[in-house]
Amino acid sequence: MQEGKDELERARERVIEAISQNMNLYGVTPSIGRLWGLLYFQNEPMTLDEMKNELGMSKTSMSTSVRTLMDLHMVDKVWKKGIRKDLYEVEEDWYQTFIDFFTIKWRSGVMINVNAIEKSLQELNKLLERPGISEDDKETVRRDIGKLHDALDYYNWLNRLVDTFETHEIFKYIPKKKEDPSQ
Repeated sequence: MQEGKDELERARERVIEAISQNMNLYGVTPSIGRLWGLLYFQNEPMTLDEMKNELGMSKTSMSTSVRTLMDLHMVDKVWKKGIRKDLYEVEEDWYQTFIDFFTIKWRSGVMINVNAIEKSLQELNKLLERPGISEDDKETVRRDIGKLHDALDYYNWLNRLVDTFETHEIFKYIPKKKEDPSQ
């Protein structure tokens, strides 16, 4: 049976490595991606010590990684009778994991950009009222104001798109499973 266990571990490791590389593309460190992959393949929740031993990371690093995954709603703390240490397990619903991960990231990005745009719009509108500004400069400022309003329209659309993910309305338009046209 050892040969079968080796094959199982290789298959799991391949997926864990792909997950960690993919999460890295979205600003999550590969080590956090590996942790999520490790937890995904566990049949039981794990303690920080068990995760630390499995991945060879420091307890501080492990704790920070778990907290990051909890903030992204990808890992939950669970309770088990008779165990006093904190236990953690992954959210196994890949659709919900995607929704949580991306909506948290998108909302944060939208907020940062909208705040910057709104501050710049205030400054540009004041600039238009400044005495002595040339007509050429006013025209440049007006064009920039128009561009920033277009950007706000985009971020408004992106927020509405995120809303469709959070409410699961997106699944009305893109079902979780592709419908079989032959049925």
